[in-house]
Amino acid sequence: MNRISRRDWLAASMLAAPALVRAQAGWPRQSIRFVVPFAPGGTSEIVARTVANELTRQLGQTVFVDNKGGGAGVPAMTEVAKAAPDGHTLIMGHVGSLAVHPYIFNNLAYDVNRDFLPVTMLARVPNMFVIHPDVPAKDFRSFVDHVRKNPGKLDYGTAGNASAGHLAMEYLKMVTGMFMTHIPYRGTGPMLTDLLAGRTQATSAGLPALIPHVKSGKLRAIAVGTARRLPMLPDVPTVAEMGYPEFETSQWYGILVPAGTPRDIVKRLQEESMKALKSNSVTERFTSDGAFGGGGPPEEFAAFIAGQQKTWSAIIKRAAIKPD
Repeated sequence: MNRISRRDWLAASMLAAPALVRAQAGWPRQSIRFVVPFAPGGTSEIVARTVANELTRQLGQTVFVDNKGGGAGVPAMTEVAKAAPDGHTLIMGHVGSLAVHPYIFNNLAYDVNRDFLPVTMLARVPNMFVIHPDVPAKDFRSFVDHVRKNPGKLDYGTAGNASAGHLAMEYLKMVTGMFMTHIPYRGTGPMLTDLLAGRTQATSAGLPALIPHVKSGKLRAIAVGTARRLPMLPDVPTVAEMGYPEFETSQWYGILVPAGTPRDIVKRLQEESMKALKSNSVTERFTSDGAFGGGGPPEEFAAFIAGQQKTWSAIIKRAAIKPD
């Protein structure tokens, strides 16, 4: 076999480099649609809009958030899986769509591991468990006692079937032995409307969507799903310290694109996302909301998703979680 000289290798590299530069320089050619598979008003939208605003500034093209709620996010995932793989359509991936749907829904029109490419993790957001002030319970333990004494009489709302909040509440029900009825909505926004009105009694969601209502006294925080108490809520205990030491759950959000999207575009999008996450506007917003920024390479996000699929598939089987 003939060996390629260093001069020939450099010459070949110089010929190939302009093609790669042209591919990256040509993207984005138009506005970018960032699909969020929930109705407006939830943590996913807050994360998406915060990052999209910074990406718009960096890329010179509008990155607009398109809320497409309903169907537990399946219609949104189906649509994006079929979109042109040119880097102009993104979707917000989360624990439900990526680590749960494959194990509770039959005959999905897409395969999350085959039809999408992970780009990067955007944020991990602590889960918080809250109740309406009319519930006759002042803290986590008294709430669990109240529900156990009144099985099936309380309703909890979530952003939808297989949403992060749904999973967190079912996980909590499993470890505590509580029985409540699940009321799925088309997003955190409409779910909160009913909870604040007292039509449902409890929920779990990310801090950004809940903390304004906790601070105003319209909702009562009884626990967080993190391993340790949060500095911004030092008086709110973790579920783990309430007698369930293995309990931990959080929400997470990341960017995916349709399979077949050129690798150089995926790489550029990851790099721009990392830059956005380090910007003052994003870090300040995430800090105020208790969120932890991501930005790592696609391989890292793919490995994280695989780990979450292993974890939640086991919990789903044990808790017999099914779509309502």
